[in-house]
Amino acid sequence: MTVSAVLFDLDGTLTDPFDGITRSIQYALEKMSAKVVAAADLRWCIGPPLWDSFRVLLETDDKARLDEAVAHYRERYTVTGLYENSLIEGIPDVLAELSSAGVKLHVCTSKPHAYAGKIVEHFGLMPHFGKVYGSELDGTRSAKTDLIAYVLSEEGLAAGETVMIGDRKHDLIGANANGVKGVGVLWGYGSREELAAEKPMLIAEKPADLGSLLEA
Repeated sequence: MTVSAVLFDLDGTLTDPFDGITRSIQYALEKMSAKVVAAADLRWCIGPPLWDSFRVLLETDDKARLDEAVAHYRERYTVTGLYENSLIEGIPDVLAELSSAGVKLHVCTSKPHAYAGKIVEHFGLMPHFGKVYGSELDGTRSAKTDLIAYVLSEEGLAAGETVMIGDRKHDLIGANANGVKGVGVLWGYGSREELAAEKPMLIAEKPADLGSLLEA
């Protein structure tokens, strides 16, 4: 296949946000007078939309209660958690290789674009990307299927020449739903089994493996 555009997930793919996300979830749970779960047991929350995670953690479908939890999460995350984050080693080299080859790069994350843009800028990655796409603060387009469809439309990208790279099944499910090729990465928060179940074109063990997209 010809690869003309690549969409990158953010959390667990470009950066490791473990501390910022888990500490902010714990803060929200405490504010909600709910059981505060150990950070190690919140790994599964990195990737899915926040509302989905709090639905499980709070055992409720009450939208008002879920909205309140998300609001508490953001109280801490927007000030502190955003920057409790680290860049995945090797990612800048991969981005430089792909962009220098003329491949269009965009960020495609369930995180609100208002926050995602700050993170991408913080790590000096913005020069490699055309645009940072994310959800709206109210959760609109937090599902990867909806977000990828939106990016394809906004950028006029050919689905058959576009690749979605991410560390969770949600990235690959969204890619498959839009006729986009999916690539799973193992340095994030999804297991090989989780990724393989969605039949990606490639499962990368390290960032340097993504250079093989140019060979395609």
